[in-house]
Amino acid sequence: MLKVLDPPAVRRWSRHCAAALGRARAEIDALNVFPVPDGDTGTNLHLTILSAAEAVDALPGDADADATWEALTRGALLGARGNSGVIVSQAVRGMGEVLGRAPGGGADLRDGLTRAAEMARAAVVRPVEGTVLSVLSDAAHAVRDAPDDLAEVARLAAEEARRALRRTTGQLGVLSRNGVVDAGAAGLVIMLESLAEVVTEAYSERHEVPAPAARIAPEELGRRDGDGPGYEVMYLLDAGAHEVDRLRDELDTLGDSLVIVGGEGLWNVHVHVDDAGAAIEAGLRAGRPHRIKVTYLGGRPHEPAPARGVVAVAAGDGLAALFREAGAVVVAARAGLGPRAAAALLRAVREAGAEVAVLPNDAAVYDVAVAAAEIAREEGVTVSVLPTRASVQGLAALAVHDPLRRFDDDIVAMTDAAGHTRHGHVWVADREAMTSAGICRPGDVLGVVDGEVALIGADLAATAVEVARRLVSGGSEMVTLVTGAGAPEALLDAVRDHLERVRPDLEIVVYEGGQGGYPLLIGVE
Repeated sequence: MLKVLDPPAVRRWSRHCAAALGRARAEIDALNVFPVPDGDTGTNLHLTILSAAEAVDALPGDADADATWEALTRGALLGARGNSGVIVSQAVRGMGEVLGRAPGGGADLRDGLTRAAEMARAAVVRPVEGTVLSVLSDAAHAVRDAPDDLAEVARLAAEEARRALRRTTGQLGVLSRNGVVDAGAAGLVIMLESLAEVVTEAYSERHEVPAPAARIAPEELGRRDGDGPGYEVMYLLDAGAHEVDRLRDELDTLGDSLVIVGGEGLWNVHVHVDDAGAAIEAGLRAGRPHRIKVTYLGGRPHEPAPARGVVAVAAGDGLAALFREAGAVVVAARAGLGPRAAAALLRAVREAGAEVAVLPNDAAVYDVAVAAAEIAREEGVTVSVLPTRASVQGLAALAVHDPLRRFDDDIVAMTDAAGHTRHGHVWVADREAMTSAGICRPGDVLGVVDGEVALIGADLAATAVEVARRLVSGGSEMVTLVTGAGAPEALLDAVRDHLERVRPDLEIVVYEGGQGGYPLLIGVE
């Protein structure tokens, strides 16, 4: 019987807990009726704790308590799935805040459970009783006056969690009507029982999961208790605490089941909303959202248009006209996509057809396009976001688009055309900054090659010529030059004259793009 929950014991607990949740996954899924009956709580909890266990397993064998709990906490945060998974990841964080800096005795576990209950409840904007929060709070309260013995604290917490789980049926109306206990709470009980087993070194092969009073028909899963939001939106967010406070207030007005957990610049955001795009855009205003996941929860999906199409993001009027002439639905982005980016892209995808290729044409737009595509897929649209990082790559992709080809074959051809198009541009710096070519100052001309600042010059035309020179190789066949708004005519002439002199075999195509900020875009196929 263990006296302290040391790093090797934490490692064993994470493995044992992940395995136990994996065995009970389907039974917990069958209990899932709150907050939405989507039948995945067991799966989400298993994947959350499995991510935590894998993070600990990646540590060296002599890792100390602080490193072990930090890895467990971060693994759970990064792997958190669904409403219950996010809440449980915050409970793990609470335990880690105490046990990562303590010997790990009974008093430390007692304090850790109290901190876990406090942090998990604080992470939920509108806590509901009869859920994992209630069971965790009851377990922590039950050990408040327990003796300072690790095994006794772990055993009492698990026993009270099991009793509290049975009480959840009478605490929440939707659970009572369906004759079930709370699914997330059932998973938490297995976690605490697994902890007690590791501490007492008395393992069970299987943990009891209370069966529903009446089996829920598969067609009932996904049916919500009354009207509710249509989408679950989750993403990781790089942001400061102040920005997250504002985000929490904004998302609270958009939907429900809002949980935001994390800290130290990295957060996991979960919310149910009707406007998934608005939830993602709120994250964009707060910081950098990534690993965005949108799940359709029910209701009437938007009917996709009956054709195949292309959506293209265009940074100027001239580029927009070019894409439209080629048959694309255009999303204008003169100065970025603005605060309604995902919504604008989603509208364009719905308009474009039932099978849609999206050309973001900017590395900064790619993640937003992926988020919009996730929403559209939940509505039945087949969407592929191509990795076009520049407008000239989008033009090359659209040039080989063939709506009569199989969709997958068309996407391969378009992606191949974009991938074989090198891209560059020039622009004038408006502030001092560190670049891959060194420090630039206001007024310096930056030459960008394949997305990286490759040179810093003093003359616009000379820098553009050097960018073109670096892009062109022996196998190059065609160069596309796209002029920006207000670009001097001498700039275009200088680049074209240079190319005609050194490579008279090249085909040179010139377009007026009208984009702001970048006087000249260059593409080489």
